[in-house]
Formats: sequence, C-alpha cells, structure tokens
Amino acid sequence: MSKLLRQSFVLLLLMTVITGVLYPLATTGLAQLIFPHQANGSLIVKDGGPIGSVLIGQSFSDPKYFWGRPSATSPNAYNASASSGSNQGPTNPALTEAVKQRIAALHAADPGNSAPVPVDLVTASGSGLDPEISPAAAQYQLARVARARGLSPARVQALVNACTRGRQFGLLGEPRVNVLQLNLALDAAQTHGS
Repeated sequence: MSKLLRQSFVLLLLMTVITGVLYPLATTGLAQLIFPHQANGSLIVKDGGPIGSVLIGQSFSDPKYFWGRPSATSPNAYNASASSGSNQGPTNPALTEAVKQRIAALHAADPGNSAPVPVDLVTASGSGLDPEISPAAAQYQLARVARARGLSPARVQALVNACTRGRQFGLLGEPRVNVLQLNLALDAAQTHGS
C-alpha cells in the first residue's frame, strides 16, 4: 500500500510540475515570442502609458466621440474584471425599459437624427465589454460627431472607413469598427488640423 501511495504522490508531483509550471511557461514564452502585442493584452499606448485595449470597450458619453455598445458589467460599466451579459431575454420588461432609455439618450444627443437606431447601440453584448460597433452604428452617429468636432462629415467618414475591419478571412463574423481606435483617430485628426 505504501508503494502505491508513493507512486501516486510522485505522479501527482510530476503532473503538477508539467501541467502547472512547464506547460504554462512554454505557452507564455511562445506567445510572447510569436504574438507579443496580443499576449500583452493588445494594449493601446499613448504618451508612454496604456490607455486601453483594442479588446475591451470603454465608456464614451461626450457627443464628440462615437459611443460603443452598452455595457452589462457590474457594479460599474465596462468593468473588465466582471465580464458578463445581463441575461435579460427579449420578453423581459427590464430589457425593454433599458432599450427605451438608451434610444431616448441617443435621440437627445442628436435630435435631428430620424434614422432607425442600430440594435448594437441599445443592447449589450454577451461579455458586456464589446469594443466594436457595426458600421451602421457608426453611420448613425457620424453627423453628431462631425458637428460636435467641427469636422466635415466626409473627413469623419474617411476615419470611420479607415477604422472599419472586414470579415475575418473574408467570411467569418461581420464588418466592425473599433470604437477606441476610431475616437483616438478623431482626436489625432483634430489635433493635426486635418
């Protein structure tokens, strides 16, 4: 019996070292070697410090910025340590009320906009941290942002086009616009007077 216990303990120790130490070190080292930007969180650095990640949405409420999808994380919106959806179904009155409030906020920010509100501007993603919006959601906000910044709609459209990514490998997913990258491009365009 003691021989069996000793063998079991040695096997447990060996597998702990292999799967708990060597394998994580090897995969982390390989990721750092091959994909260092992604392995470090796809961070966006400005003025020498990280200001966000292309993978995690941020809150924007100023009319001069494009707004992302609503966040369902708690206790605070866009809380990356609490990624989750709201789990509210389409028949849930709380979801219906939240969507109505979000539509009202969009109309209040741009009262002259009579276009249909894209669904991704009023519903949260499954993670509650979606960093991207659809091109339709960007188009819906384009006139408001151009007015607030004093830029021509054509200039803002060019920035939206530059920040729009197509389907992955030409067939997976949908076209999308990263909100943080677009807003940083807008800030840079306004700073450089173009």
